[in-house]
Amino acid sequence: MAKRLPAAGTQPAATPKRRKPRRAKQLSDEQISELTAAYQAGSTVYDLAERFKISRKTVSSILHRTGVQIRGRLTAEQVDKAVQLYVSGQSLARIANKLGTTANTVRTRLFERGVRTRDRHGRER
Repeated sequence: MAKRLPAAGTQPAATPKRRKPRRAKQLSDEQISELTAAYQAGSTVYDLAERFKISRKTVSSILHRTGVQIRGRLTAEQVDKAVQLYVSGQSLARIANKLGTTANTVRTRLFERGVRTRDRHGRER
């Protein structure tokens, strides 16, 4: 035990200073309205995070909380339409173009619904 204690008359080793936990930045109602309007006007989540000095996850959370439709996500009705179009023979790219999203998003949603995809020649995989 004596080995762990500093010798008499010496200064104890300084403990490293720890950062105080920071409180998350709270946006005002006006800033939230500005953020949602900017997103709906075409700004990306990443741009808004940088602009308001908050994280990307916080931007997404605010948009979700305020009921803003996130770009690239498909509603259940849009997925139903995608299934119908795909079964009728349309390509993933063409469906994505109609729905304003990417072919990969359409493919993922079709996969979740159990729809078997075709290869480039129209044959089932």
